[in-house]
Amino acid sequence: MTRTPRRALAAVPVALAVPVALAMLVALAGCAGGAADGPSEPAPVSTSPELSGELTVYAAASLTAAFDELAAEFEAANPSVDVLPIVSDGSSTLATQLVEGAPADVFASADERTMSTVADAGLLDGDAELFATNTLRIATPAGNPGDVSSIDDLADPALAVVLCAPEVPCGAASHQLLDLSGVRVAPVSEEQNVTAVLAKVKAGEADAGLVYATDVAAAGDAVDSIEPEQADQVVNRYPIAALAGAADSEVAAAFVAFVLGDEGRALLASYGFGSP
Repeated sequence: MTRTPRRALAAVPVALAVPVALAMLVALAGCAGGAADGPSEPAPVSTSPELSGELTVYAAASLTAAFDELAAEFEAANPSVDVLPIVSDGSSTLATQLVEGAPADVFASADERTMSTVADAGLLDGDAELFATNTLRIATPAGNPGDVSSIDDLADPALAVVLCAPEVPCGAASHQLLDLSGVRVAPVSEEQNVTAVLAKVKAGEADAGLVYATDVAAAGDAVDSIEPEQADQVVNRYPIAALAGAADSEVAAAFVAFVLGDEGRALLASYGFGSP
């Protein structure tokens, strides 16, 4: 039996290794080329630029506390936005200021009639939208020293009654409620916003006044209140709109959307406002 030399045995695997290695190099080159030619890593998702700037809001007096908190929540969600102190007064007073050129970005009114004044002047950026409702209550000083029990009692000339002026939303609603009830009142004063009415009642300068349900809720133990029988028939509906002259239309629109959104509505409900 003839034996194969040991050197020949060693040569066999070497000879085979050369083409195998070349084949592997070609395969690797093909894989590398495929990776280069294939899809690249997905590009980062672009995000909207962060809102920034200042925001001026004009809001009905009855919205003061709620909008102060809404502004704080909006700033927390948008750290680069500075909401300036809310400008609060009777809606008709604010509307007059806006029509006369006062700079503002957003207007929230206590009724649709007043918002129409601003809309008719061409000052809205789009349409106003309803975001809340409110109804009237009789407020008396704590302890009810005038012994008021119903809206009929407001006709008693011995009582000092304070109302909002007829041209402001709370005054228009008050007169509508009194007319529905067939009650005639000779008020000792007519105020330009509901906050002033409540202040006189709290100070004991009046035996009673007609204010919003949200106002007596905010006043707590400082006043007593009575819900008139026909209060649910006189409902103030609150509209809000961004203004055409807003310094930053995106910031103004974002604030309006925040008020109209779930978080805004929940906060308004916590202050006693109803849904539109």
